[in-house]
Amino acid sequence: MNTLSISYQFVILVALLAIAAFFSLAETSLMTLNRYRLKHLVSQGDRAAKLTYKLLSSPAKLLGVILLCKEFASAASAMIVTIITVRLYGEGQIALMAGTLVTTFLILIFGEVSPKVIAASKPERFAFFSSYILFPLLKILYPIVALVNFFVLSFVKLFNVKIDLNNNLHAISMDELRSIISEAGQFIPNQHRKILLNVFELERITVDDIMIPHTSVETIDFDLMDEEIIQKLVTFQHSRILVKTNSPDSIIGLLNTQKIIKQLNIHDALSKITKDDLKALISEPYFIPSGTPLYTQMQHFQDKQERVGLIVNEHGEFIGLISLEDILEEIVGEFNLDFLSKSSKFSQDDDGGWIVDGSVTIRTLNKKLNLQFPIDGPKTLNGLVLEYFEDIPEPNTSFKIANHTMEVLQSHDRIVKSIKIYPLS
Repeated sequence: MNTLSISYQFVILVALLAIAAFFSLAETSLMTLNRYRLKHLVSQGDRAAKLTYKLLSSPAKLLGVILLCKEFASAASAMIVTIITVRLYGEGQIALMAGTLVTTFLILIFGEVSPKVIAASKPERFAFFSSYILFPLLKILYPIVALVNFFVLSFVKLFNVKIDLNNNLHAISMDELRSIISEAGQFIPNQHRKILLNVFELERITVDDIMIPHTSVETIDFDLMDEEIIQKLVTFQHSRILVKTNSPDSIIGLLNTQKIIKQLNIHDALSKITKDDLKALISEPYFIPSGTPLYTQMQHFQDKQERVGLIVNEHGEFIGLISLEDILEEIVGEFNLDFLSKSSKFSQDDDGGWIVDGSVTIRTLNKKLNLQFPIDGPKTLNGLVLEYFEDIPEPNTSFKIANHTMEVLQSHDRIVKSIKIYPLS
């Protein structure tokens, strides 16, 4: 090496730095490459993507050949700088120290940092380019790489560290996936993004969170006379009515008002419909255990071909009602299929405040009015108020929860019927 002219030595130094830069660039681009986009390109038949994917399937071997070549180039660069320094300035301590500093600077700037910064800006482009060089190089240097990896793994085992580079290197959690979707504003339309995020929430939300409480479910006593039953049907506003008796097994099933309308077309008048006619319209009850996740229940609705279920607690007591539409509304937003019952639960006052039915669920309330009431406790607004007072509050009682001023407007039979939520001042 000493026989070469200084000009040639500088050329060799530049070449070695370029080699170190290439392997630094390859390392960063391959390790930061989007694996999901890579799989997509592989499925599209992209040759470079296939080659890159094959390299990344053996990360230990890939890193071995990259680091082996990069460190060799860096060490050779340091040697060349030392030779040049000695030839120009002698073997003095100051000269050698200066040469060491120059070597460190050159390798750090041109062999490490700059290539990594460049690679991080366009990882896909540089990763695909690098794969064409690394793939044959790995085959040539495989014996050396295998030997190096053997010593590395043996050394690591001394510290009782288990390494599996091939096991879900880039697997992401549900929370991470949720963050990715939330931040993908320019790629996913806002409405689509909301739907995707709502789907993720189905595992966290149970049927108890969105059910219609049993106190708000319209019921009819089938022990009444035909005339009394017909009179009550006239006043009902919900699309489904719970049919009960006074017997121990009191719940008979559900009555769909749409089926009653069909009977009207047959009998021409509601008064002509008999109890026997209604019995034929009653669907058997489908019971759902309390605490069932929404995603699980949606699958159960599909498997059992049901649309409505009655939620029961651990004692078998009926506590609420849920439909398939309620679950779908959690995903895509409100359908307004039951317009009268839904619209009557929210009304805005002249001062900007909202008059809300006590049976409204906390989740629905937060979504509808963009509020931040806690959802880890009571499921309905009535339950939230009762928990706050630990008693039945009198009408015109004002209070504050979660920085929102509220007033009890109506309470009856141990239930807060309506509440006014004042706008934030």
